[in-house]
Amino acid sequence: MLDILIKRRSVRKYKAKAIEPELIEHLKEAAVRSPTSRNFRPWRFLFITDKDKLEALSRAKTSGSSFLKGASLGVVVCADEHESDVWIEDCSIASIILQLTGQSLGLGSCWIQIRKRVHSDAQTAEEYVQGVLGLPVNLRVESITAFGYPDEEKPPIPKTELEYNKIISA
Repeated sequence: MLDILIKRRSVRKYKAKAIEPELIEHLKEAAVRSPTSRNFRPWRFLFITDKDKLEALSRAKTSGSSFLKGASLGVVVCADEHESDVWIEDCSIASIILQLTGQSLGLGSCWIQIRKRVHSDAQTAEEYVQGVLGLPVNLRVESITAFGYPDEEKPPIPKTELEYNKIISA
């Protein structure tokens, strides 16, 4: 597991190659196996491979989402906020489980924050994504994760650059 964490980097450039259906099935299984508070499982996952939808979703924010149009897969992570008071945490956990699973399968990924982000002066990123996908308002959108075969190489962050000073002894 540590090897996966060491190698995982945010990848924003992808090869024009579809992700095999069996790998997408592995990602789906990982998503629904994600830990959740009190096992409430408030999350919902939308696996998007349609290029037109990925293009539309790539415009969700004023910056930081455009690379989604080059991805082979986007996973929208949302939840029914009435099912759990910690839906945000549950969605965040599921998002990193998806990224680590993708890394283990040879896929690159990058997380796109949607909740509390802006699409335009008149609309939030969350409202925009809900509109593109026809989601009901009770399904709150936390994030989108882009997946694809990496078309860029990023070396692991050197151990000497890790911020061990953020670990506080008790």
